[in-house]
Amino acid sequence: MAFGEEAFESVLEACKAGAEWAWAAVYRDLAGPVTGYLASRGSAEPEDTTSEVFLKVARNVSNFTGDESSFRSWVFVIAHRTLLDERRNRGRRPSTAEFRAETAAEGGNVESEAMDQLVTDELQAAFDQLTESQRDVLALRMIAGLTVEQTAQVLGKREGAVKALQRRALAALKQIIDLEGVTL
Repeated sequence: MAFGEEAFESVLEACKAGAEWAWAAVYRDLAGPVTGYLASRGSAEPEDTTSEVFLKVARNVSNFTGDESSFRSWVFVIAHRTLLDERRNRGRRPSTAEFRAETAAEGGNVESEAMDQLVTDELQAAFDQLTESQRDVLALRMIAGLTVEQTAQVLGKREGAVKALQRRALAALKQIIDLEGVTL
């Protein structure tokens, strides 16, 4: 978060009091990273899941105590647990394909879109070859922008374990990209 300690305390108190401006500031600051984390970790509907995360944050903010860094970690703990719940729920019901007419009707540069999709697919395939823990660490560190300490809190791991997972994940990605000739 970019509030600063003094400003954060007033924003947190305003959130606890239900001030719209404070919730807007918190949402503006964290919704993008939360959505990015959820999307990178396979959420079926990352925007909907982000909304669910912020509903849980709003319901429980009165119980939160801590500084700005702790708040960010707390929000991502909620996001991580919500993602795990979504995965469990998804495993219980069959998935259905959805046709999006607006996507089919859109025009555009087919070659450019195909190349973009190819690179995205190659990167996703490389990412998918990592272990679940390595993917979690990279998503929280690189996409969500969390510190090693915050990532450790979200995943319930030691900081040294997070550093090791990140180091191994990046080395594995480099090797995968080198071996498979992924072009970025």
